[in-house]
Amino acid sequence: MIMNGKKGVILGVANNKSIAYGIAKACADQGAQVAFTYLNDSLKKRVEPIAAEFGSENLVYPCDVSNPDEIKALKDSLEKDLGQIDFIVHSIAFAPKEGLSGRFYDISKDAFDIAMDVSVYSLIEITRELKPLLSENSSILTLSYYGGAKYIPNYNLMGIAKAALEMTTRYLAEDLGKDGCRVNAISAGPIKTLAAAGIGEFRFMLKWNEAHAPLKKNVTTSEVGNSGMYLLSDLSSAVTGEIHYVDCGYNIMGMPATIFDEDGKQKIAWNGTDK
Repeated sequence: MIMNGKKGVILGVANNKSIAYGIAKACADQGAQVAFTYLNDSLKKRVEPIAAEFGSENLVYPCDVSNPDEIKALKDSLEKDLGQIDFIVHSIAFAPKEGLSGRFYDISKDAFDIAMDVSVYSLIEITRELKPLLSENSSILTLSYYGGAKYIPNYNLMGIAKAALEMTTRYLAEDLGKDGCRVNAISAGPIKTLAAAGIGEFRFMLKWNEAHAPLKKNVTTSEVGNSGMYLLSDLSSAVTGEIHYVDCGYNIMGMPATIFDEDGKQKIAWNGTDK
């Protein structure tokens, strides 16, 4: 199996619909041993059954990335239970609700600071703290979205955070390359996850992407998971600093394609409604 003997930790699994779950499953199916973290007791109840599904019931740890002490404790726990690790998956992002609606220039500094701390700086801090555990041919993966490269309605502050996350990926890739560690990001198309529930008009976003992506469908968590497994495995040993799009090709489109139904009528209207 492709990841037989590999050990790693995945931060940010919320439930079995999350992208991080798809990555965990793809890695476990290929022989990897996977540890998990949870934010609080409420999410612990969701993560523990997932960990048990992959035989990792004893590899579940608390980690609120806004608390440096919990990141240090995670390092100690992983070192005790797994020793050396081969990969890290950073699937963590958050912006206060005010940062995902309204006028962009009305966003408060507090909201901005929270989004950047949790969504971006956490990758740097986790990398720094867990680096002593990383093997010589290790891989770090984070998750971005097209809203970090182009304007996406209702994404607002999170788009700024994802843009910063993508540049953080590149700078970390250069910094850690000399140590044999690769750092990449996946920019997945929209998927109906717990995090997506906070984005306005998300159903239309799914419909729009399906209509205009070259493959004429939306990506699934298992498809993103397989791409994640590739980037975490030795198959991608010469790939680092990349933002890998897994969005059925949507990111290549310069303008929307016009979609017609069987009667020749335009199917998707510009104002976000069917004609």
